[in-house]
Amino acid sequence: MALSLSRRLVVCALLAGGSFSVFSTAAKAFELVEQGKLTVAFTGDMPGSGWQDGKLIGYDGEIMQKIADKLGLKIQPALMEWSGTIASVESGRVDVMLGTMGWTEKRANIMSLSEPIHYFKNGIMQSDKTSWDKLSDLEGKKVGTITGFSFVPELKKIKGLELSLYDTADAAVRDLIAGRIDAVIGDPPVVSFAIKKNPDWHMHFLAFTDTNPDFPLLTGLGQVVYGFNKKNDDLRQKVDAIIDEMWKTCAMKEIGERYGLSADVWYTPAGENFRAGVDRPADYKLPSCKTAG
Repeated sequence: MALSLSRRLVVCALLAGGSFSVFSTAAKAFELVEQGKLTVAFTGDMPGSGWQDGKLIGYDGEIMQKIADKLGLKIQPALMEWSGTIASVESGRVDVMLGTMGWTEKRANIMSLSEPIHYFKNGIMQSDKTSWDKLSDLEGKKVGTITGFSFVPELKKIKGLELSLYDTADAAVRDLIAGRIDAVIGDPPVVSFAIKKNPDWHMHFLAFTDTNPDFPLLTGLGQVVYGFNKKNDDLRQKVDAIIDEMWKTCAMKEIGERYGLSADVWYTPAGENFRAGVDRPADYKLPSCKTAG
């Protein structure tokens, strides 16, 4: 399976990588796990993140690599399952985590979260013989998702839904292909990328058409962000300044197009701005490639 293969390639690249060069002194002001290096927790699930030729790749990964380069920091890769990424940031074992993570207020309370790097709409990975795009379509179905995803409590509220939790996306997709579950609710970029690379699966992804205030994480517009340890908020602010510049030049979309994220929905905020007055000022406006000057 492509998802499994991508992770194997990441592991091989990490094992084969040579030692990192010693860094000068440009970023000593930051409180880092290892001075001169940005220790990054990532999952290796493409198109979000991967490791190749000593650099982060994937949409999330390539943006983070560019940020680290601008900050004068070397990337120290920390490949792990999704379920361990946030805990690693909280405990200070890594400086930042990425992996198409959506913003939530709960996560904002335990981490310092960056500006969005793109937007997304959750949906259903399913057989191409079905066309489910509503919460009600999942009633009475066997559904898989990933341990630690923010919308798990909302899935549990759907009538008759039988939920299976997985540590990895490839494990969930494997069960879907085998017919052990009916659908997967995963990271939209990850599942869309996997479907595109594997037409023989006969799967497709349909975004939820509901806009249900009782299910905001499932049906609202999501923001993909990076998570930093609270003690590193100064680092987060430096990162945000670079992200803002990338929005202004539409570099986000230029990078995204290399990974199949070409539609405007990935770069145009819509719906309620949940961050205003929470981890951003009350008058906070979400960035947009379309409105960039």
